[in-house]
Amino acid sequence: MTQTIRRTDRVRASELVGRGWLNTGGQEITLEDLRGKIVILDFWTFCCINCLHVLDEMRPLEEQFSDVLVTVGVHSPKFEHEADPDALAAAVERYEIAHPVLDDPNLVTWQAYSARAWPTLVVVDPEGYIAANLAGEGHVAGLSSLVEELVAEHEAKGTLHRGDGPYVPPEPVSRTLRFPGKAVPVTRPLGGDATTVGHFLVADTGHHRIVELESDLQTVVRSWGGGVADDDGVLASPEKGHRDGDAETARFTEPQGLALLPAEVAQQVGYDVVVADTVNHRLRGIDVATGQVTTLAGNGVQRLIDSERVTQAEGPVVGSLGTVPLEVSLSSPWDVLWSPVTGSVIVAMAGTHQIFSFDPVTGELKVLAGTGLEGLTDGPAEDSWFAQTSGLAADAAGDVWIADSETSSLRVLRVSQDPEAPAVETIVGEGLFDFGFRDGDPAEARLQHPLGVTVLPDSSVLVADTYNGAIRRYRGEHRAADGTTVAAAVSTVARGLKEPSDVLLDSDGTTLLVVETNAHELVRVAIPDEFLTVDEGAWETQRPTTEVAPGEFSLSIGFEAPTGQKLDDRWGDPTQLKISSSPEELILEGAGSAEGLRRTLRLNPSVAEGVLHITARAAACDGAPGEEIPMHAACHLYQQDWGIPVTVRPEGDSALELDLRGIK
Repeated sequence: MTQTIRRTDRVRASELVGRGWLNTGGQEITLEDLRGKIVILDFWTFCCINCLHVLDEMRPLEEQFSDVLVTVGVHSPKFEHEADPDALAAAVERYEIAHPVLDDPNLVTWQAYSARAWPTLVVVDPEGYIAANLAGEGHVAGLSSLVEELVAEHEAKGTLHRGDGPYVPPEPVSRTLRFPGKAVPVTRPLGGDATTVGHFLVADTGHHRIVELESDLQTVVRSWGGGVADDDGVLASPEKGHRDGDAETARFTEPQGLALLPAEVAQQVGYDVVVADTVNHRLRGIDVATGQVTTLAGNGVQRLIDSERVTQAEGPVVGSLGTVPLEVSLSSPWDVLWSPVTGSVIVAMAGTHQIFSFDPVTGELKVLAGTGLEGLTDGPAEDSWFAQTSGLAADAAGDVWIADSETSSLRVLRVSQDPEAPAVETIVGEGLFDFGFRDGDPAEARLQHPLGVTVLPDSSVLVADTYNGAIRRYRGEHRAADGTTVAAAVSTVARGLKEPSDVLLDSDGTTLLVVETNAHELVRVAIPDEFLTVDEGAWETQRPTTEVAPGEFSLSIGFEAPTGQKLDDRWGDPTQLKISSSPEELILEGAGSAEGLRRTLRLNPSVAEGVLHITARAAACDGAPGEEIPMHAACHLYQQDWGIPVTVRPEGDSALELDLRGIK
């Protein structure tokens, strides 16, 4: 084996310090306890879709090298709610994390390892030295090569210890529902059965299945996927995966959104329900009459930006992806919605920060809005930025309201005026690192990682404000009964909920139905005559700031292709940097997109503080250095977004180095 990944220096790994440990049976772990093992520190936070992707990417690697490799999740929270130990424990259970997790609420270990982005992976060798530092997702192939090299090296030196790691699995708990994600009311007979009207279809996400509940919200009528349940609908050992077939044999993996098709469309296409099968990166269809589950779109490979477009310094293009949906890659579809205006299913494609559409009749998939870059930018669909879109609802005009979770924002995609050229508008929210719990003027109101949204008959919009444990209401400017004009405002309808992830209006029109994820149930909440008014403040994610000097400022991103890969330079420079700032005036020169992983900026001395927004990309394909890339070689895109808080001071640094994929 050609060993191109080698350490060039010997940096001792820092100790693991935090509030406590999960998945260790109550035992604390030190690096000394892990000596002799290859350790991968996974710096993550449970709000982050990229972090969730890494959890799934790592599972085969952990299984393959189970006797020599120990993964340690270092949970370093972005949002205030994520610092709650109970919320973290629920997330570890929900995402079926099978390795030790360090609770690092004050970012002590995060700072010790100079982490700057979620996710970050740090490889520590069996002697306790750092071997690699990797930002973002998609590194598993390179990690596999690196682990094999470290195994060979340290087995030869006698410093590798084989055997079990410190992971202690928790006791399983049986429930009717387990971390339900989304729900939709049954508004028409399903399978020719009129008694289904008034029931609810629920994504029983933690059980990897879809269930039909009676109106009592407790009784399971039937289910699709997950395995065999008992007479009460309880699953003792849920099964996940991807398999089409009847209700018992079909398999899902962490499904989320559900959309009930109109009767005439369902009759034409042969299925009633569209499911966002999130972790399988697919859309699925359910024919309720026969129980059959089929795959509608997605090839099961997580969607990344096409490497050819990256080498040409282009982003993803809004428009059609063709009419062969099973050949198209998707990325963590989180919610789905039938849109009469577009005649298609709208898809919140959380993994690529975009809005897609899917036509059940023709099979056409489209990128409807979003460049694929993570952030909050309004305007024409092709220029807009989203951040982990997670909830969808349509108003009477047909415009699509969006819970954009990572920017803690409520946004709207205006499709009613021109479905072919929609525009994006932010109603509540400020940016990736701004959140809070504040009512009042929408420009000043704050949410915290919302996941669900619905539109009421009076055109007001309800938001499942997930990390605030609340249901919030936005009502635009309107006329009161006495003819006076009432300004637009945000208010609070209910609070004290356990991570509500969806909200909808019950069939009686006077009650709300809330999917209370961490309570493992659906609950009814009465709409109060007078809404609460809350102002607990607006906050920003508290991360250490970097002191930078005004004037000329050098930025460089470290990247080295893994063993067995080489940079894909067939169309020119296969790397790209996109740089912007908040406020915009922070960067006087050097912002924008260009090839290469080095850039010289000029920072404004009159701006005291801000955030540098950096997106780095590099494309590599399987092949040996110095040789041509084979025509059908597998290619890989490495991408990471950073938001670096900075303070501008004369004594600050005049350069910043970040690692997209750095080998020590």
